[in-house]
Amino acid sequence: MSVQERRAISARRESLLGDEPGAFAVARFVRVTPMKARRVVDLVRGLGVDDALATLKFAPQAAAATVYKVVDSAAANAEGTEHLSRADLVVAKAFVDEGPTLKRHRPRAQGRATRIDKRTSHITVVVAPRVEEEPPAEAKKADTKKAAKKAPAKKAAAEKATADKAPAKKATAKKSAAKKATAEKKES
Repeated sequence: MSVQERRAISARRESLLGDEPGAFAVARFVRVTPMKARRVVDLVRGLGVDDALATLKFAPQAAAATVYKVVDSAAANAEGTEHLSRADLVVAKAFVDEGPTLKRHRPRAQGRATRIDKRTSHITVVVAPRVEEEPPAEAKKADTKKAAKKAPAKKAAAEKATADKAPAKKATAKKSAAKKATAEKKES
């Protein structure tokens, strides 16, 4: 590997991860349309690596096999280069860029030809260790106070809603009684 290639790789890592621990993997020139690959990538973004691999293993889309390999490769890179535990890794970023389009032609009626675009994708997956942030104790107390204040307001609103519904039921009962009276008049 040349010095320029090393600099390019480190620049790519810098753009994806910055100073944070983690690793990434890229699959380039994959013969699947970016739209179809994005559907699969959206399934695993934010999941733990093991959960993501389990989801991809049973996903019906054709791109799931390729995304599975990329996620697995990114996890292996994190284990090998960063010495991170696979159980703590989460899919931090996952995106699909459009690659070059192969242009082909298909013969059609009356000597015409139509263009067929065979699209390619670049799939990038970034894994990072799971970060769990606990809110400070003061914030927890404030949340419980807010919940206690909101509870009576909800109860009052619920009582008001039931009070509004009660007269409506009586009105429908009167209409049915009136209909019965008109039906009896017609019979006699």
